[in-house]
Amino acid sequence: MNGYRSDKDAFLQRLRRVEGQVRGIAKMVEDDKYCIDVLTQVSAATKALEAVALGLLDDHLRHCVADAAAEGGDLAAAKVAEASAAIARLVRS
Repeated sequence: MNGYRSDKDAFLQRLRRVEGQVRGIAKMVEDDKYCIDVLTQVSAATKALEAVALGLLDDHLRHCVADAAAEGGDLAAAKVAEASAAIARLVRS
C-alpha cells in the first residue's frame, strides 16, 4: 500500500490545480504576455509541484521507509537508499 493513500484526493486536487496553472501559462505564451508575468506563473506552478513532491516524500518516509525500518534487513537499507536518491533528485531540480 502506498503511503499517500489517505491523502490521495488532496494530492489529486493539487495536481489538477497545477495542471490548470500550466494550461494558463501556455495561454499566456500564446497571447504573447509579458515575459516576467509568464515567469512569475512558471515559478508559482513549480512551487506547487514542489509542494506535492515534498508531501509525497513525507508520506513515503512516514510509511514505506518507517515500515521497512521496523522490519530491518536489506529491505530497510533499500528503502533508505531509495528515499535518499529521491531527495537528491528533488534537490537537483
